Amino acid sequence: MAALDPTITSLLDTSLTTRPTTTDPDSDIDEDALLSTLDDDPALTTYREARLQQLHTELSHAKQMRNLSHGTYTTLTDEKALMDITTSTKYCVVHFFKEDFARCGVMDGCLETLAPPHYETRFLRISVTHAPFLVTKLSIRVLPCVLAFADGVNVDRIVGFEGLGYSENSFTARDLEARLLKAGVLVREKVAVEGETRKTRERKKGDDRGNEDDDDDWD
Repeated sequence: MAALDPTITSLLDTSLTTRPTTTDPDSDIDEDALLSTLDDDPALTTYREARLQQLHTELSHAKQMRNLSHGTYTTLTDEKALMDITTSTKYCVVHFFKEDFARCGVMDGCLETLAPPHYETRFLRISVTHAPFLVTKLSIRVLPCVLAFADGVNVDRIVGFEGLGYSENSFTARDLEARLLKAGVLVREKVAVEGETRKTRERKKGDDRGNEDDDDDWD
């Protein structure tokens, strides 16, 4: 497949990043509006038809992936279901969390930001209380713990905020995106500087106010 035109990439990523929270996987993808934007771009006039087809193909692919629950940050309560998904999905990112750990909430906020634009990858979360077998098998002792999978193989592990270069109060979704890009489980950079959600910032503030002593070693 030919490389995506930069204008097409920008339109597609912006559309998916700004999607509203909804249970309808197609509700936010307005193909007519995106095609109209292309009509107004003189830079694309000379090869408009090819790029229109490319945009249509990419939007169709995004819709297909969303029908398979891609583009959402999903909570699971069954570790067998989690294992089935990680072994049958091309790219998968899994957050092992504990409800009362504020630092897990910070990680949740960033993963929620990444999930919609990175529809090629499944983003999942499961409480350690619902995954005793995996917690033992994978030696998960410090939270938050994020595992990245490619073709069913664990290719990266983020323990706490290790390797991100920031504390939980300063790192952003872009920092996490960069780490997952390096691991090879994301297709390309998609999150803008302003892409960090209000929910992420609010969780960080809550962590500052009342959870300075929150210990992420849980067992």
